[in-house]
Amino acid sequence: MKRLIATTALLGSLATGAFAADLKEMTDAERALFRAEVRSYLMENPEVIMQAVEVLQQREQQQQLRADFDLVTENAEAIFNDGYSYVGGNPEGDIVLVEFLDYRCGYCRKAHDEVAELLEKDGNIKLIVKELPILGDASVLASRFAVAVKQVAGDESYKAVGDALMSFKGDVTMPSLQRLGKTFGLDMEAIEARMNSDEVTAEISQTRALASVLAITGTPTFVMKDEMLRGYLPLEQMQAIVADKRG
Repeated sequence: MKRLIATTALLGSLATGAFAADLKEMTDAERALFRAEVRSYLMENPEVIMQAVEVLQQREQQQQLRADFDLVTENAEAIFNDGYSYVGGNPEGDIVLVEFLDYRCGYCRKAHDEVAELLEKDGNIKLIVKELPILGDASVLASRFAVAVKQVAGDESYKAVGDALMSFKGDVTMPSLQRLGKTFGLDMEAIEARMNSDEVTAEISQTRALASVLAITGTPTFVMKDEMLRGYLPLEQMQAIVADKRG
């Protein structure tokens, strides 16, 4: 379907781009002959269409990469040094990996173990986690709980709760979160009071605003050095990107 759309757009450009003026100057008979010749050529050489589509896709990809590079550069302080996001891995690592996540996102759950293995095997990567609940009220509830845990009980408890939420099988509700909090010995009275506080709201709202500026529409989304990595990536691919960033 994507290729079909791209092909249609490409062929449509013949009538709206550089050829438009020439076509207008042709007579009806000349235009009909020209179109027949183009159609005949494409029917005899259909591979040309796919080659053109591939070129178009490569150009679009390069444009996206350049746009993402500019977005990361312009918003580097908010991405890498917001003053509130959880910092894990090696805080002094030479590579910084930022992850925007939603606890109810299937691909975030899949990426969770991959990221953990990446940090463990590499040992020189700093991880920054940004809460971006985009999958409904349950996602918001989970993020409010996690952020409240971080603010009340600290980073170690936040890490433990975040790991648990990523593997949580049931519905995310206050009773289920209360049970989860108690398994870690957390002060649930203090955490529940903090969940709807301005401090928690501000943190999630600021991350959402940043995601909007960065044109992030799905999770997981990663930022590594000067590049945005949109979507799930297997461990081997992330390791290759890390190696490339190190030069």
